[in-house]
Amino acid sequence: MSTPNSALPLPSQYRDNKKPLWLLAVVAPLAAPLGPVLYLNTGNTTWLWIFLALFYVGLPLLDRLFGEDRHNPPEAAVPRLEDDAYYRWVTYALVPILTGCFVFNIAFLATEPLAPVYWWAVAITTGSMLGFGLNVSHELGHKKRRLDQWLALWTQSLGAYGHFSIEHNRGHHRDVATPEDPASSKMGESIYRFMLRELPGAFKRAWQLEAERLERKGHSRWNARNEILQGLAMTALVHGSLVIAFGWPAVMALLVVSLWGAFQLTSANYIEHYGLLRKKLDNGQYERCQPHHSWNSNHLVSNLVVLQLQRHSDHHANPARGFQSLRDFPELPSLPSGYFAMFLVAYVPPLWFRVMNPRLLQAVGRDASRINFLPGKKAALVKEYGLA
Repeated sequence: MSTPNSALPLPSQYRDNKKPLWLLAVVAPLAAPLGPVLYLNTGNTTWLWIFLALFYVGLPLLDRLFGEDRHNPPEAAVPRLEDDAYYRWVTYALVPILTGCFVFNIAFLATEPLAPVYWWAVAITTGSMLGFGLNVSHELGHKKRRLDQWLALWTQSLGAYGHFSIEHNRGHHRDVATPEDPASSKMGESIYRFMLRELPGAFKRAWQLEAERLERKGHSRWNARNEILQGLAMTALVHGSLVIAFGWPAVMALLVVSLWGAFQLTSANYIEHYGLLRKKLDNGQYERCQPHHSWNSNHLVSNLVVLQLQRHSDHHANPARGFQSLRDFPELPSLPSGYFAMFLVAYVPPLWFRVMNPRLLQAVGRDASRINFLPGKKAALVKEYGLA
């Protein structure tokens, strides 16, 4: 639990003990080209699995070893944390690193003769790194500085997902934990069914929101000011350059890598709000989003790597807060592990339901009116779990 206020240091004396450890987020994407580099130098194909082993085996083990971090900075120290340029440069540094790693891995996939199993290992590795890039875009895209927003657009455009900031900031944050939100998963919905709803739904909502914004300003949606079109232009520049440089093999690599990168975002969206529901008020509006409308994780190591994305409860309640200022709250819906372990659980739907449905019922006090059900399975789930 957090230290009582009476025992906290004065705001001027407060120091973020994790400050140097945030550099783990800067170093982590370098594991994506590390495998290909070691393979080129040794000829040993085992190295091509290093990224997946580190993130999907190593991080969950480290989370279990080091446990959870429930420390919160004192509220009076938050303005100073938010103004500290160090945290901003952590995110800025990631943009050229991610770009360079992406280009290197696509070139490797397009030019190196690999057996299919190793090609797919590197493609999934690179797509997972793009998912990491979307997390950086998520952090930058919430900032008001124009540079931050452009860097966010560039990073998400590497994987042809330039509509992300519009959809997330103006759509998902408005509709989160409601049946209307394509990016909030429902109780009884598998990740694969969710993917088929979320991916097209997210683009459709982003396009509509951007069209409405431009039309309010008297512009056509088919206008250079359209941020989705700007993102597509960036994608065409990067992807087109890679195809010109490395030929048609780059097309397959870019397609698979981009799809897996989008699926990593889908995976995060799936686990972040599973089954949680905001109450609809008498005026037809939904209650304000509260911390208990998101699943939270305080696992230390994976939070350092993903810039505290896993403190998702405070992020949705207070989206303007930087990653360094996000807080834990008592009695939040909590995941049993960090995101990378939970992704693997989600990819096996019976296992996910077995792990998460009881946690969901506990989080909502077994109150069916607080659950976002998959409509076709509501009656069966109510009966299975004996809900009122």
